[in-house]
Amino acid sequence: MKAHTAFLINAVVLIGLGLWGYLGSETPSKTALIPVVFGVVILSLYKGVKKENKIVAHIAVLLTLLILVGLIKPLTASIGREDGMAIMRVSVMILSTVIALVSFIKSFIDVRRARKQAALAE
Repeated sequence: MKAHTAFLINAVVLIGLGLWGYLGSETPSKTALIPVVFGVVILSLYKGVKKENKIVAHIAVLLTLLILVGLIKPLTASIGREDGMAIMRVSVMILSTVIALVSFIKSFIDVRRARKQAALAE
């Protein structure tokens, strides 16, 4: 999977599941909107990531890593509450974030290898 595709899917998952968690709750907490905000921010970076803009891609990776770290607390809280739906939502967000992060790292490695091979061919 291309990094920009994984990135787009991750943004949509964060927005969709974050809204579901907020709107589907009997007592909605504004903190449930944090993944939505991050999803919107990384969605705004999509064009730069797709065009392989180096700076935008590195910002996107940093935000993706922050999202991954930030989702650990909601997962532990939902496990503590034994809230099956919340566990599922947060787990899916974590999974999509990990896939996006792995795709980015693989993309960076592939670019570095291509540059190295090009330099050796000269």
